[in-house]
Amino acid sequence: IRQKRRHMGDTNHFCPVSLKENFVLYPGLQEYAAKYKEKIYYFSTSEYKDEFLKNPEEYVAHNEPLQAPPLRVCLLGVHGAGKTTCAREITDKLGIFHIQFEEYLQELILPKTKRKVGPFFDEDHEEDNKILEELEDFSQTLTEKETEKEKTEQEVELTDEERAIRANLKGNTELPPEVLDKIVPDWWKKEPFRSTGFILDGFPRTLDEASYMSERGLCPDIAIYIQVEEGDILKRLFPPRLKKWKEKQLRKKEYNKKLKELKAKIRV
Repeated sequence: IRQKRRHMGDTNHFCPVSLKENFVLYPGLQEYAAKYKEKIYYFSTSEYKDEFLKNPEEYVAHNEPLQAPPLRVCLLGVHGAGKTTCAREITDKLGIFHIQFEEYLQELILPKTKRKVGPFFDEDHEEDNKILEELEDFSQTLTEKETEKEKTEQEVELTDEERAIRANLKGNTELPPEVLDKIVPDWWKKEPFRSTGFILDGFPRTLDEASYMSERGLCPDIAIYIQVEEGDILKRLFPPRLKKWKEKQLRKKEYNKKLKELKAKIRV
C-alpha cells in the first residue's frame, strides 16, 4: 500500500540513466533509489544512481514525456519450430525489423566464401565438387587448374573474426565476446534499428550468449520461446529435404552422363 502511494519518477520503476545512456528500459532496484523533487527514482546500479545525483535535470522530463524505446523481441526455439515464419508475420504487422541471426552471420562472410557454409550447405557442395573435379580432369589443362587453385586460395583468406563466424556456422563453436561486440550491440545502439525496433530471430542460443546480453545491458522487452512437438517438425522439414535429395540425385545422374560422353570423346 505504501509503495502505491509513492510518487514515481518520469520513468516509473525503470532506470532513467539506462534509458538516457543506452535507450533501454532496465528495471531499477529498491536498494538503489533516490528522491528528486518529491519523486522516487530507481536505478539498475549504484554507479547509475551516483550519475543521476550529479546532474538530475539531464535525466528527467521537461516540456514533454520521455521517449520510450521501440519494441525489441528475442524469438527462440529449435530448428524447424517456425521462428522465421512467425517473425515475418509479426514484423509485417508492427513495422519493425526482422533479424535472422544465422542468416546475418552468413551475409558477413559470403563476400569471401562465395557460398553459404554449414553442414546442410557443405553436404551438397562437396558432392557437386567431386563430380566437377572429375570433369575438370578431362577438360582443363594443368596450367588452368593451378591458376584456378591460386584464385580460390586468395578468395578464402579470412580474418580471425570471419574464421570464428565460419566455425560457428559449421560446428556450433561459441562466438567469442569480442566478435559478438561487433555485431549485437549495433541493433540496440545504432540506426535504423535503435529507433524502429526489431525481432531477433535465433539469438541468444546458449546460456553464455544470454549472459553476454545481460552483462552488456542489451535487454529485450520480451523473449518468446516457441515449443513444438518433434513429429510436427519432422512433417515440416522432411518433404523439402526429400525434394532436395531427389534433385541432387538427378543432378548427379546428369553429371555422370556428361562424364561418360566426355570419356568416350577422348577415347575417339
